[in-house]
This record gives sequence, C-alpha cells and structure tokens, in this order.
Amino acid sequence: MNTLLHICCAPCANQCIEVLRTDGFAVTGFWYNPNIHPFTEYRSRRNCLRDYAQTIDLKLIEKDEYALRPFVREVSEDIANRCVKCYEMRLFSAAQEAQEGGFDSFTSSLFISPYQNHELMREVAERAAKEYGVAFLYRDFRPYFRAGQDHARELGMYMQKYCGCVFSEEERYLKPSRRIP
Repeated sequence: MNTLLHICCAPCANQCIEVLRTDGFAVTGFWYNPNIHPFTEYRSRRNCLRDYAQTIDLKLIEKDEYALRPFVREVSEDIANRCVKCYEMRLFSAAQEAQEGGFDSFTSSLFISPYQNHELMREVAERAAKEYGVAFLYRDFRPYFRAGQDHARELGMYMQKYCGCVFSEEERYLKPSRRIP
C-alpha cells in the first residue's frame, strides 16, 4: 500500500517513516508547510528533511512555497484559533497531492507531536480525505515521540524550538520561566 506522509520536519518524521515501513507501507514524503516562519526557519527545516530523505532512500515531493502571506491571511481573523486553519492548509494539500498522485492513503508526521491538537487534526484529515476521495491513514504516533527526538539528536538533525508559525514562536518566549531566580 502506497501512502503519502505529510512531513512537518525530519525530527518528527523519522519514527513515523520507520513505523509505516515496518507495517509494510511504501512511504513517500510530502513537504508543504506554509506556516513555518521566518524564512530561515523554513529553510533549515526543509533542508534538514531533504538531507535525511536522501540518507534513508525516501522519495520526497515538495510543494516548496514559502507562503507567509497566504498563511497570515488565513489565520489573521482569529489568531487564537489559528491551528485549525494551519491543519487545513497542510492536510487538505496532502490529501489533494495523494489523490492526484494515485496514492492509496495519506497521513502526517504531525500525529507524533504531543503538543498538537490530535483530535482536531484527525477531524481535519478526515474532512480532507472525504473531499478528495482518498483514504486517511490514521496512526497515533505519539508513543514514538521521544524516540524520534532522541534519534534526531543522535543524527545531529536541526531541532526547532517551536511549532512553526511566528505566533507559536511568540508564545514560546512569552511563557513564564520555570527557573527559580
């Protein structure tokens, strides 16, 4: 079975790829992340994934668009609830790519993160699957999150410090410090 794996970054994808391949899936990676800002962050994540894909013989389809303006237009009306728009942009694009590319299914490395809204992502992916007539391959990869992060560190991968959008970066720095003065 051929599945298209939307990939947010190589550190999140490495265990997803391993699990899917172990389960007998032929995996093709898909890079489309208009939420990642600034450009230097976008480029670092994309290039890390490109390098990793070569080392593991992963075919990678890139919708390589640094899309600051379209992303901001989508989320600007309700920044507090921006994640649903972000998931829609990426997962609907993955479903469309899967349908057009003749894949049996699609999924996303986003499903490995304990920091994402798992239920909302699943609901968005199911809507995308229905719209494009391609199966959504549901997998809860969260149990593999720490192993994936550890493996990424072992390989010296670029490791980001926030989800990707400029608003999540801002929130990261606005959180109160847990250090005792």
